[in-house]
Amino acid sequence: MKWKPDYDSAASEYAKAAVAFKNAKQLEPAKEAYLLEAEAHTSNGSLFHAAKAFEQAGMMLKDMQRLPEAVQYIEKASMMYVENGTPDTAAMALDRAGKLIEALDLAKAVHLYQQAAGVFENEERLRQAVELVGKASRLLVRQQKFDEAAVSLQKEKNMYKEIENYPTCFKKTIAQVLVHLHRRDYVAAEKCVRESYSIPGFSGSEDCVAMEQLLQGYDDQDEEQVSHVCTSPLLKYMDNDYAKLALSLTVPGGGKKKAAASAAASGDSGAAPPEEEEDEYAGGLC
Repeated sequence: MKWKPDYDSAASEYAKAAVAFKNAKQLEPAKEAYLLEAEAHTSNGSLFHAAKAFEQAGMMLKDMQRLPEAVQYIEKASMMYVENGTPDTAAMALDRAGKLIEALDLAKAVHLYQQAAGVFENEERLRQAVELVGKASRLLVRQQKFDEAAVSLQKEKNMYKEIENYPTCFKKTIAQVLVHLHRRDYVAAEKCVRESYSIPGFSGSEDCVAMEQLLQGYDDQDEEQVSHVCTSPLLKYMDNDYAKLALSLTVPGGGKKKAAASAAASGDSGAAPPEEEEDEYAGGLC
């Protein structure tokens, strides 16, 4: 006479019930059955299977278009995966949750991608981590959170440097420059390029030359030169979020120096300033 709960059998029966409800398109009862399965597995000390059941409950909520609730269960599952000693599965679950919520809540998606990247980073799986940091960077740019995007891009670039993917470091330098110029921080943009000279192959590369021209044009308030760089194939075919940054970049003062130079070249209004200068000098000599 053993009066001990048989959680294993209970979990198995709940799982069967969940699948039956799911096949019958009864998503709410299916979700509840998966939660009961998760509870039984938890009571049985089977964290991995409990996490799987929580994920399935999340998928039912996704199919019901209840995305914030779905993400909550997937986050819960990821914590259990970590506790169970399967961090890779946790990171992949967080990545899936980020994709689910991205269209609805960009800030939440950023948080999930950063969490997932952190899990991979702790496991020293930098290639997987850097992809997720990259997703976070792009979404921060999309939200025009440029200060946070600058920090994220620096982290991304450092990771690519660590795994010796130098060509991608070049692209991240371009993204950094665009973000800093949108922050109106020319000094930080110039610093990013200067620091990149230490990356093998950057100095003299197409990316390097383009950024030097962009910074020069921006500093000179030369709208034409800035536009020429920003509409070049090099920037136009970057990730969409960065390509949009390039196209929307304006120079301080609306390119006044360039406008003045054009006016002087045309000779229309250029005649007046020289006369004024001569008058000034004449007055000074007298």
